[in-house]
Amino acid sequence: MTDALLDAALAEEATKKSGLIWVQGTGPARALWHVWTEGAAHVVGDGPGEQPLPGLADGGSAQVTVRSKDKGGRIVAWNAEVVELAPRSEAWEAAVAELKGKRLNAPDSEQMTERWARECRVLRLEFRGADRALPDGSLAAAPLPTPLTTRREIPAALPRLLFKKRKRAS
Repeated sequence: MTDALLDAALAEEATKKSGLIWVQGTGPARALWHVWTEGAAHVVGDGPGEQPLPGLADGGSAQVTVRSKDKGGRIVAWNAEVVELAPRSEAWEAAVAELKGKRLNAPDSEQMTERWARECRVLRLEFRGADRALPDGSLAAAPLPTPLTTRREIPAALPRLLFKKRKRAS
């Protein structure tokens, strides 16, 4: 019983302090911004301009990996039950109040909560136990494909601009 309480406390503290968590449902793991409130991690997404939440379904399970904010290494991994909050419910309002403060660069900050209620999903990731098994190898993976990635040759003048010596002011 003591180990379970310590695992829950570690997962809560690490998740609170981390800006991103890696969440894996039925698909590949994705980095998601979140807030920890009322005993669980909350994420918003699947709407226009918001983070995708593929593979996370109401009543399903997920594995959450929490990284160190300063070093980026894995601190803890924990299992979660995914609960989709009904728009305008008491739990939804409480989660959205916290999420709203953490959402950076929203194009419509005044109408953001209305848009979330209409077009997005708010998910609660409830702690269901720590994953104590450490991976055998590296957890590094190739980035997920996205239409936003471009590969072009660097401009010919770029190395000169980057490596030119600055004249010292005398």
